[in-house]
Amino acid sequence: MRKGYKQLLAEASAEIETLAVDEAIALHGAPDVVFVDLRDPREIERDGRVAGAFSCPRGMLEFWIDPESPYAKPVFAAPNRFVFYCASGWRSALAAKTAQDMGLAGVAHVGGGFTAWRERGGPVEPPKARPA
Repeated sequence: MRKGYKQLLAEASAEIETLAVDEAIALHGAPDVVFVDLRDPREIERDGRVAGAFSCPRGMLEFWIDPESPYAKPVFAAPNRFVFYCASGWRSALAAKTAQDMGLAGVAHVGGGFTAWRERGGPVEPPKARPA
């Protein structure tokens, strides 16, 4: 049976922690919380990002989490809480489910994503100015 994105999102959402944007904003700046930006680098260049977020393009997530991968990133080996986000919360919900399935502890995602974060006034690093 074929599963569409809506079913995949519903299944993921039933198994992961979704933070309301105000809850996520309250966690920002905590020393043991890492915000993980799953958006494409072009989105970050265009829109900015959550201040201090670690950039992990969605296509690299599994490779960066797995300690046996040649691409493993030390940030994912640290005993932190990981708050994933994307533009609207769809990619981050699926990514949080994948990370959880891979054994990464303390994973949640921001409902509404970066769009909701920015609208609620969460701390944002603006896009870097491009050289002329």
